[in-house]
Amino acid sequence: MHKRAEALPKAYVGRRRVVLTILMIAVSGLIWRAVDQQVFERDFLQSEGDHRYLDRVAVPAHRGAITDRNGVVLAMSTPVDSIAANPRLLRPDADTLQPLAKALDIGLDDLRRRLARYSHKHFVYLKRRLPPEEAQAVMAVAKKHHILGLQTSREYRRYYPDGEIFAHVIGFTNLDDVGQEGLEFAFNEQLAGKPGLKRVLRDGRRQVVADVESLRMPQPGKNLALSLDQRLQYIAYRELKAAIKKHNAISGSVVMLDVRTGEVLAMVNQPGFNPNSSRSTRGGRLRNRAVTDVFEPGSTMKPLTVAAGLDLGVIKADTRIDTNPGFFKLGRFRVRDHENLGVVDIETIIKKSSNVGAGKIALSLPREKFREYLVAMGLGKSTGSGYPGEASGQLRPAANWARIDQATLSYGYGISVSVLQLAQAYAVIAADGIRRPVSLLRRDEVPQGTRVLSRKTAMEVRHMMESVVAPGGTATRAAVAGYRVAGKTGTVKKAGKGGYTQRKYLSLFVGMAPASNPRLVVAVMINEPRGKQYYGGLVAAPVFSAVMDDALRLLNVAPDALAHDRTVRLAHTGGQP
Repeated sequence: MHKRAEALPKAYVGRRRVVLTILMIAVSGLIWRAVDQQVFERDFLQSEGDHRYLDRVAVPAHRGAITDRNGVVLAMSTPVDSIAANPRLLRPDADTLQPLAKALDIGLDDLRRRLARYSHKHFVYLKRRLPPEEAQAVMAVAKKHHILGLQTSREYRRYYPDGEIFAHVIGFTNLDDVGQEGLEFAFNEQLAGKPGLKRVLRDGRRQVVADVESLRMPQPGKNLALSLDQRLQYIAYRELKAAIKKHNAISGSVVMLDVRTGEVLAMVNQPGFNPNSSRSTRGGRLRNRAVTDVFEPGSTMKPLTVAAGLDLGVIKADTRIDTNPGFFKLGRFRVRDHENLGVVDIETIIKKSSNVGAGKIALSLPREKFREYLVAMGLGKSTGSGYPGEASGQLRPAANWARIDQATLSYGYGISVSVLQLAQAYAVIAADGIRRPVSLLRRDEVPQGTRVLSRKTAMEVRHMMESVVAPGGTATRAAVAGYRVAGKTGTVKKAGKGGYTQRKYLSLFVGMAPASNPRLVVAVMINEPRGKQYYGGLVAAPVFSAVMDDALRLLNVAPDALAHDRTVRLAHTGGQP
């Protein structure tokens, strides 16, 4: 062998050495690279591998429930499943997509377009928030036809048991269970809770194959207890909807306040919408008109004007006002009544709704003081309800008032309010002069409130407003059997492009009961009744009566006019009281 090796050409020996050297260098490089990757780059490579196969996925938190004041559930989240796909794995042929589209109940062309649009992605939702049994049926179809790239993900869907009845107050959430309107939006952070986090293992196709560990447990949202009473809400909803239909009106609102606490017990609007189905903003159906819309309150301002005059001492309960000859002029403007009432007392001004009498009282008040009283009763500023988009209304600075502005303000022109503001202002009179902030959330303690009027003034104005409902008043249809009712009508001409229209009206009634010790205030506004009747005493007052009647009996409020009712009945039958 030695001799044979010596016989080899020197060139061959040199080549062998070169090859062996190169081989040794390559082996050494591989060994070094293996050591480098296993020791020095281990953490980096491990993290890169984890990045490709381990992922962090959010775990949705259960959204808190919304209940009425008695614990009745008004909004709740139920578990649902969403169907998602990996467009890179899902075959676009008809044999695959046809049964899938049928199982998902979507058009084949729509499914193709969606997959084509997201063909560069690893994940796309095909259908959101399906009941678990429907999602399982879709996955069964996928398994039967060997459809790859589908998966389900657990989510929550908001459900509103009472549908349209509470829709405007509660609002709704979007597909991701995030509040979009109403109290769902205002208290979204409290209701939503905090999502959890988990680590999952994905395969090369980015499909989740296993849960690895829980990194953070989801924190459920907190429940929200409203001040509204489901029973009273339904009563108000039923009566308002019937009135809108009867009078062919464009819209309407009803607000009911608890005089003792300032809580909103009912708040309804028409037209409405069903938050459980698809929603459309057409026609402003999603708007909570009782809070966001403002209007001129008309004659419902007269008791507030009288209250300011009595509290300032400018007038007294027995003061008589000369309204002859049924009108008076301020420059080129004229303030007039529907008839000449002559010389009347303050109660008659409210009972007969005299613009001349109210205007003369307003002109006798110091402008700044008059405005201060109106602001103190809650006009011209937000009620503080916390409802998103709440309107503050409009009440111009007193320095900008002309005399005609001051006069017309007394009977509700030149000022704008919401239904909620109007109810709060009347609640001041009902609560013996105390203004309490309104609340859409249940209160466990009665707020102290702020004194706006003297107790004597509030009681005198209440007594005067009782005449409105009594025979000869403008709202006899607002009466409630067995209870004394105090309130005021309003029939307001709507403003148009060329001034006030002659055929478009707002019909209003705001009142309280039992008048001897008020428990509830109800404000009713009907927008543009297009039937034969449009006066507040004929359109809005009957709604008030029906709502207040059922509410007082449901809350077991003691009657305060039984003796009077019995006397009237006996008189009609010729009996002895």
